[in-house]
Amino acid sequence: MSPIRISILFLMLCYACVPAQQVPRASSADPVSSTDRLKNGSAPGEAGSPDDLNLLVQQYLASADPKQSETLLSEIQGQKGVTLEKVEQAIQAGGLYPPQPRVGPLHLNLDIEGDPVPADYALYVPEAYDPAAAYPLIVCLHGAGFTGDSYLERWQSRLGEKSILACPTMMNGAWWTPEGEALVLAVIEDVRSKYRIDPNRIYLTGMSNGGIGTYLIGIFHADRFAAVAPMAAGIPDEIFPFLLNFSSTGIYIVHGAKDEVMPVILSRKISAYLKEHQIPYIYREHEQVHPMAGGHFFPKDELPALVAWFEGQRRQPYPTRVTSIRDAEHLKPFYWTEINQAAGEVASVFGSIFDQEEAEQVKKGDFPSLTAEVKDNRVEVKSERVEKYTLFFNRRLVDFSKPVAVYTNGQKSFEGRLSEGIPLLLQEAKRRGDRGAFYTASVTISVKPK
Repeated sequence: MSPIRISILFLMLCYACVPAQQVPRASSADPVSSTDRLKNGSAPGEAGSPDDLNLLVQQYLASADPKQSETLLSEIQGQKGVTLEKVEQAIQAGGLYPPQPRVGPLHLNLDIEGDPVPADYALYVPEAYDPAAAYPLIVCLHGAGFTGDSYLERWQSRLGEKSILACPTMMNGAWWTPEGEALVLAVIEDVRSKYRIDPNRIYLTGMSNGGIGTYLIGIFHADRFAAVAPMAAGIPDEIFPFLLNFSSTGIYIVHGAKDEVMPVILSRKISAYLKEHQIPYIYREHEQVHPMAGGHFFPKDELPALVAWFEGQRRQPYPTRVTSIRDAEHLKPFYWTEINQAAGEVASVFGSIFDQEEAEQVKKGDFPSLTAEVKDNRVEVKSERVEKYTLFFNRRLVDFSKPVAVYTNGQKSFEGRLSEGIPLLLQEAKRRGDRGAFYTASVTISVKPK
């Protein structure tokens, strides 16, 4: 495509865009000492008990106040018999969920700061939901002309009672915007605050505009999803390199051969790219035609295979090999890597949709990339357009009793023993909002110019 035509293609693929919305923000808790809370009887156990530690950890993870967080961290480290393993268990345990939560089909709101109209999403919680069990979460993104509630009606009966289903509403299905991405992430966090969700069984799927959102949100947050399933959708060729972020994430693509809204060539080209780069995926192309939608629909008889596939997918929190392609808005942790600083200007995928200058940068491939592979305490890193990066470790990735060596683009960048720490474990759990991936040590590397 020339000169990038990303904006044109997106506007052809998607019917409209939405006005800017603000992202929901967590409110700060009162800076009250957890010791005072314990004295008031809010903790179920005696000081130093597992319940005591769990309460402190949950308060730390929920706190948005830096001073309070510092106090809570000090109290956690001062707990009798505290260990990294116990803190990990407390993080993974999650919050204190209500014993009798609301179940069935629900309509929930998310308050948007500064906007009198809240965001909303439809939710289905199995009637037999048990707070003691961790459930898979499937997030479905609707297309233009639908809402989360209407999409929930279509999907809930198909998925049965094994999963929690969340269907956000985005005006005109504009999931390709920063607001669409923020809404999906906020919905996942909101559901997780109310129900016990297995962090290694979170799935993202969508049809048409929702399929585009599945690709765009999925490629930047692939480390959070066990699998993604875009249907009847596509993305511009220029951002195909971001598909490499799916190296450890399941992909299931469905498209109609006779689709006249989103041409099937979009999925065929993505399939070919994934195959060329040896990224595992499943591609289903159907020949069916709907009386009203033509070939642009998801046949019901395709669903059992997709659901069965979802059930077999689990996130790999610690893949030994990570490939991370980032853009300007997503210089954030990705599995156990983080690109802290890029070399030169970095393009913005979302910005390129409506800004020709950004579109030109995307076309030139102005993105930092990093591939890291760990084996026997040796980490080989290949980077492009990266000035500084950080690697995060845990006992599942390296043996802390031995030195760790890091090589960047063939040159030794670091060698030495790493020390584990509770502060880093908690700080990363809070920063990432991930209760299923734990990091206890890190090293930051400045990349020498080639």
